Amino acid sequence: MADGPKKPNRPIRPRGGGPSGRKRRVVIEGGAARGRDARKSRERTAPETPRAAPAPPPTGPVTVESGVNVKDLSQALSVPMAQLIKILMGMGQMRTATQSLTDEEVELIAAEVSRKVTIKHTGEEEDEPEAFEDVEADLVPRPPVVTIMGHVDHGKTTLLDAIRKAAVVETEAGGITQHIGAYQAEVDGRRITFLDTPGHEAFTAMRARGAKVTDIAVLVVAADDGVMPQTKESISHARAAEVPIVVAINKMDVPDANADRVKSELASEGLQPEDWGGTTQFAEVSAKLQTNLEDLLERILLVADAELDLRANPSAQASGPIVESRLDVGRGAVATMLVQRGTLHVGDAIVAGDAAGKVRALYDYRGEKVKEARPGEPVEIVGFDKPPPAGEMTRVVDHERQAKDLAHRRAERLRREQLAQRSTRRVSLDTLFDQLQEGAVQDLNIVLKGDVQGSVEAIVGELGKIEHPEVRVNVIHTGVGGITENDVNLAAASDALVIGFNVRPSSDARQLAERDGVDVRTYRVIYQLTADIEQALVGLLSPVSTEETLGEAEVRALFKVSRLGTIAGCMVTTGVVRRNADVRIVRDGTVIYETSIAQLKRFKDDAREVSEGFECGILLEGFNDVKEGDVLEVYETKQVERTDLAGASPSASA
Repeated sequence: MADGPKKPNRPIRPRGGGPSGRKRRVVIEGGAARGRDARKSRERTAPETPRAAPAPPPTGPVTVESGVNVKDLSQALSVPMAQLIKILMGMGQMRTATQSLTDEEVELIAAEVSRKVTIKHTGEEEDEPEAFEDVEADLVPRPPVVTIMGHVDHGKTTLLDAIRKAAVVETEAGGITQHIGAYQAEVDGRRITFLDTPGHEAFTAMRARGAKVTDIAVLVVAADDGVMPQTKESISHARAAEVPIVVAINKMDVPDANADRVKSELASEGLQPEDWGGTTQFAEVSAKLQTNLEDLLERILLVADAELDLRANPSAQASGPIVESRLDVGRGAVATMLVQRGTLHVGDAIVAGDAAGKVRALYDYRGEKVKEARPGEPVEIVGFDKPPPAGEMTRVVDHERQAKDLAHRRAERLRREQLAQRSTRRVSLDTLFDQLQEGAVQDLNIVLKGDVQGSVEAIVGELGKIEHPEVRVNVIHTGVGGITENDVNLAAASDALVIGFNVRPSSDARQLAERDGVDVRTYRVIYQLTADIEQALVGLLSPVSTEETLGEAEVRALFKVSRLGTIAGCMVTTGVVRRNADVRIVRDGTVIYETSIAQLKRFKDDAREVSEGFECGILLEGFNDVKEGDVLEVYETKQVERTDLAGASPSASA
């Protein structure tokens, strides 16, 4: 190996540094000491910067979500969390930073800190904007969405059955439509989408949902019956949704049909027929004989062309409301969606409220598999992880992970709201005595299962109308699908009643219910369900105390007995005087004391009762200040069982 250039030899010095090996002390002029002095000098000579005044606390209104916890409310109000906890403690409520607050607590806190707070609930949130900025060239005509509305038994489903030529009425319990069906009919090469909404008053919420997603409302009125309460209700829903109304006067084949009377009644409701100088389209039809149906369909298309601009962008991501949802054996969660914008494809990632998934299959209204659904078309979706709530807006997102994330956020919101509502039922030691004094409200706990989400919502709404100051219906759990063992276990733990609407318990659930003594009831018609629940509530009512007047006795003599007290010698003037009965002492027309009869004697013998016209001796319990001329009103208090939920007490029988 070649030698490289040699380095010059340098003398090796000892580690101490100097020639003698001693350490050298090096002092640098103007070093650290001078630096400290310089900094102090600069601090003394630098002008003092005035401190900024603290910003005033915000005073404007704020918006918070229902079920907000203490920490988030503190940040929204810009108020220290300790101050909010102190306010809650003053109200007798102990809360941690992550506990949800009820709406009432949020409002009380806002009043304490002099702030205006708007509470936003999940039902008020809109996932989709109301308007889209679509290029004019992308818009294409879409079928009109028509809602069939009207009173029960006026022939709505029969009319729709005649239009689409399929037997639907036979499948409905009691002949009453209890679901929302979405169907399509073809008229001269053009399609019309029909929504059949129930007419029974219990399904007001479902009917309102139908009016919100529709373009045109067809009001069905029976020619022999005229305008009924649900007819007026349907008109209100259609007007609230700001949709045009087409009237179909049905049952023109019956002998006592009177179309002019129906027109006159509807004219008083603001629906003036076109042939009477108004603007409302009327069609006289017979669903049973299938006559004049073409005229009705033509009038629907006429209104759609004249008053509405029914166009949508089929190239966008699909969106639209959930019309109905249910659990199907073998397919899982099945939801009926009405596509309002865009095109829904198999494989799309979708989200609706707290439900998400991927479209595994699509079925049209005939039950046939399709690969896509365009605007204005109803379609059944298979692929949700759970039945989405009816009325929720469905939309397509980029991927399934995003859909699950959005659904999880919504579920978390719903969970916080439920926690906040449950906390309102908690009883503190401060309020327990007051509630006991007022009489505790008894709950009839119910676990409710139905075949479709819309029916469950309608039943919950109908049960919510049953009000009484002593008892109330408390629906602790709702769900779609058959009654399972989990439902029975929940009912057993909560002393609840299990109700199935168009669903049945499994064999295991039935055996478990029999073993645990859980009452499971199933219904197909809502009339029977509500009637039975009202009877169950009547059973929870405490008996009513009623007075029964027995008779009166007049004091005519007084006898002093040292070991007993004063015995009143009386004449029974009316009715009977009974031993141990309650008595009022009336003197000069004024009740001076109320007590009971301790002893009743006829001469020297004890008597059970003394009738009118006879004399007797009466010893009053705890009262000796009786005087001659006093009148003793004798009565008994009875406990009478309630027979209905009426607020008035049943009258006592004499």
